Amino acid sequence: MASEKKEPSTATASFHSSGDSSSSIRGDKPHTMTAAQVIEKLGSDSQVGLSQSEATSRLQLYGKNALDDGPGVQPIKILINQVANAMMLVLTMAMVVSFAIKSWIEGGVISLVIILNIIVGYFQEYAAEKTMGALKALGSPTAQVIRNGSTEVIASAELVPGDLVELATGNIIPADVRLIEATNFETDEALLTGESLPVAKAYDAVFDEETGPGDRLNLAYSSSTVTKGRAKGIVVSTGMHTEIGSIATALRDGNTKVRKPHVSKNGKVKSYRYVEAWALTSTDAIGRFMGVNVGTPLARKLSKLAILLFIIALICAVIVEAANSFSGANEIIIYAVATGLSMIPASLIVVLTITMAVGTKIMSQRNVIVRKMDSLEALGAVTNICSDKTGTLTQGRMVVKKAWVAASGTYTVGNTNEPFNPEIGEIRFLPGNPRQDQAENEKEDADGWTKFDAEDPNLARYLQVASLANIAQVEKDEQGEWKARGDPTEISIQVFASRFDHNRNTLTKGENVQWIEIAEFPFDSDCKRMSTIYAEAAASHNGPAQRHVFSKGAVERVLPCCTTIQYQGSKTPIPMSKDLEMMIHTNVETLAKQGLRVLAFASKTISADVETQGVDRATIEHSFTFRGLVGLYDPPRPESAEAVKGCARAGIAVHMLTGDHPSTAEAIARQIGIVPATSKLPSMSSAVANSLVMTATQFDKLTDDQVDALPMLPKVIARCTPTTKVRMIDALHRRGKFCAMTGDGVNDSPSLARADVGIAMGQAGSDVAKDASDIVLTDDNFASILNAIEEGRRIFDNIKKFVLHLLAENIAQACTLLIGLAFKDKSGNSVFPLAPVEILWVIMVTSGMPDMGLGMEVAAPDIMSRPPHNLKQGVFTMEVMLDMVVYGFWMASLCVASFVIVAFWFGNGNLGEGCNTNYNDSCDLVFRARATTFVCLTWFALFLAWEMVNFRRSFFRMQPKSTKYFTQWYHDVRQNSFLFWSIIAGFVTIFPTLYIPTLNTVVFKHKGITWEWGIVLVESVFFFAGCEAWKFAKRVYFRRVVGMKGDVEEEGEGEMAGADGVAGQRGD
Repeated sequence: MASEKKEPSTATASFHSSGDSSSSIRGDKPHTMTAAQVIEKLGSDSQVGLSQSEATSRLQLYGKNALDDGPGVQPIKILINQVANAMMLVLTMAMVVSFAIKSWIEGGVISLVIILNIIVGYFQEYAAEKTMGALKALGSPTAQVIRNGSTEVIASAELVPGDLVELATGNIIPADVRLIEATNFETDEALLTGESLPVAKAYDAVFDEETGPGDRLNLAYSSSTVTKGRAKGIVVSTGMHTEIGSIATALRDGNTKVRKPHVSKNGKVKSYRYVEAWALTSTDAIGRFMGVNVGTPLARKLSKLAILLFIIALICAVIVEAANSFSGANEIIIYAVATGLSMIPASLIVVLTITMAVGTKIMSQRNVIVRKMDSLEALGAVTNICSDKTGTLTQGRMVVKKAWVAASGTYTVGNTNEPFNPEIGEIRFLPGNPRQDQAENEKEDADGWTKFDAEDPNLARYLQVASLANIAQVEKDEQGEWKARGDPTEISIQVFASRFDHNRNTLTKGENVQWIEIAEFPFDSDCKRMSTIYAEAAASHNGPAQRHVFSKGAVERVLPCCTTIQYQGSKTPIPMSKDLEMMIHTNVETLAKQGLRVLAFASKTISADVETQGVDRATIEHSFTFRGLVGLYDPPRPESAEAVKGCARAGIAVHMLTGDHPSTAEAIARQIGIVPATSKLPSMSSAVANSLVMTATQFDKLTDDQVDALPMLPKVIARCTPTTKVRMIDALHRRGKFCAMTGDGVNDSPSLARADVGIAMGQAGSDVAKDASDIVLTDDNFASILNAIEEGRRIFDNIKKFVLHLLAENIAQACTLLIGLAFKDKSGNSVFPLAPVEILWVIMVTSGMPDMGLGMEVAAPDIMSRPPHNLKQGVFTMEVMLDMVVYGFWMASLCVASFVIVAFWFGNGNLGEGCNTNYNDSCDLVFRARATTFVCLTWFALFLAWEMVNFRRSFFRMQPKSTKYFTQWYHDVRQNSFLFWSIIAGFVTIFPTLYIPTLNTVVFKHKGITWEWGIVLVESVFFFAGCEAWKFAKRVYFRRVVGMKGDVEEEGEGEMAGADGVAGQRGD
């Protein structure tokens, strides 16, 4: 390789000769150039690399080698998000009107409410963004680089185009590199291409321009891992200009908010189409501001609710003015403001935000980081999960599952959650070979597995091949943890050998060395096998000794080199025959059908005088004795099967979308329950059975109409591409499903972004995948998704509880004020039964804390036995809306009754004059009646919070099977401590508002009460009686009319109109 050094000035000119000012030569397609051409283009050197000064200059010019995380946490944007929403708009208008009529108290209180909403929302969202920012980290923190001819380790962010880097087994490649030297070099590009097996590189090859990234074998890509060998290369792309960076750029560029004009068939755009595109873009912007076209279904519904309530508030204000002949008096205007505020659940934003924040904290304790808080409630609506296999459903590491020692029998390794640890995992043995009839295996399993001889010489010869025809390192570190380096396949075989105390380091190192390495013929992609030559240490001390050749590789490449086989029943190797070869191939097929990757082991003995150095491997690799087969697979996590079952119980369908071979994918899917057991296939129609497992090629050949016509979407799609994953998500959307997509690689990011809920991996996941996701699993475990879904459903249930609680209060307040229009003072103006500050007090202070308590309610026992909630109904099911109206009207009736009783029954009906704005002697009766109404509403709101804990069960019998018939309610209310003490605090805070001078008459516009407490107590009894009667009626309805099965008192998805829509939500 030429080592001619180019001048920096020349290099810079050459680097920019194509007009490319980016930190790469991707535009020049380095895979089409020879190594020398790339070195010349970048002005580097193949021996000494760049000078330090040149590297510093290029770093300043091209920037750091890191993915662009965007602007990061933006406090200003977060603040704007808190202000720019429909609910805040209503409050702001009420504040402006209050100040305009110089109603300083009301205006000030509304201002405090607005500020509280903004502050709480801001800090919660800011904290969430900071948490996710802390999670993100560069996948390749350091790099070994040659500068000025010296090797040094630098931060990978400081790499620049032209740097000469050295790569070795276990390294994470820090940038896109054009290889200039390589020895047995392979990389794991699963993060980029989804290919689970390592890719062997060819540094001296040159490829066509059209060659895809996965086939550019002279390039090593950023964030991929070196699994074998060593190499040296020139950095050609850094940061966002790497292959991974280009995907991230495309992902962000695709999120444009500007509508493009429609292009006609002739390729032209008519002028009115630009106007149309501008109008649609403006409409989208308004929709985003109002929140009606962004976010999850619940977020959109609540935004639409805010707009609806805003319109209702305006209508109520107009009604108030109309009832008073559109008077411009301040009394009437403030009455209109009060009526408008009564329809706005002002604490909803605060309560919703805090509930989400608490849910986020709980999720972090359950190995889930929430990146977008809205996704918490969205998880409860998930009907389908499209999951990557490698590292999510499986451990992401190869392990030996079956080992057939031809001379002894078949060894099976039990499941383990620590694939590098040879001390964990049961080993079972059956005499015979893998093709034995399944019934015989089952019989053996029932009778007990045959014990094996760990000292069996045939097993020892097999393990010698496994351990010594292998360069992987498996060893304990200083902390006692098992670590591994090397190719995943070789690591798994080395772990298996270590289970029998045949670890390569044990055999070849230390004081008790047993084997001495003589030569190695490394794995070659052409011959697809590896061989090593060893001598026994003990024999070599006594002079020249026989040498042993150990070989492993693909069956079709090792078996032709075998002339004998050590088979069961033979004490010495016997000649290989056609029948024996056929028997071996039958066993290979048996293992392959189990989804295992199969390799063959062979060995032989040669004389010490046979030349082994510098000879052609063909002179050594022949006349082997066949020793057996090994079947490897990427094992499912032990908890994956139960997690899939849990999804099925919850009405969620799981789909596996993987880049693996179809047989491997199907075997894993069947093992963990994604695909039905073989015994169940005859009961299915042929169309359904045929659509269970597909390859990406088969799926992609189908048109959208053909996909939609399938009886069910595939449970497994093998050899999956990013496009296939996106098509799968789109197909589910067309079927009305709400989809979650899990993944860890860059190739998963487009589908993560397209899915309703994107779930990325925190450990093995790329920054690009995390950026596209909604939540991140810190343990990369599919089972953690069930935790997330359970928490999402719990939050959704609790949101229904406090939304119902708040809106029922709004209805009660609005109805009380509208009915109160009939109460006229001496001037003919309406006197409000509830003052504006009283209304805000009930909504924000009295109800705010209990609503937060409702948001912290524990999950119902049956929460993961229900189907996903109906997306079309969302929070506002028929039951919730009826409850809202019934509870609201019942509270309003009792509140109006309390005002009438005090003012007209026990009072003389004199409502004074000017009592809406100030206190005077004529207002004593009005202020006492108003205080009674306020206390009644406050108590009702507090008691209603306890009634909301369960929509159907009696407050006094939350636990129907309890024998504490008269005291169970007391134990139930103490279970949620936050809710209990919030309600107690609500009772206590009534008294300062009633009895503190000035505060009561000037701010709240009421005064202390005495004998009126009797009215409050009696009406509280009536309130409980009404609520319990309504719940009893609902239980009777569900028993007799709907005929629901099971416990009708549970808060299942069957609503007042039946369980319509729910069945349609079940997984495909």
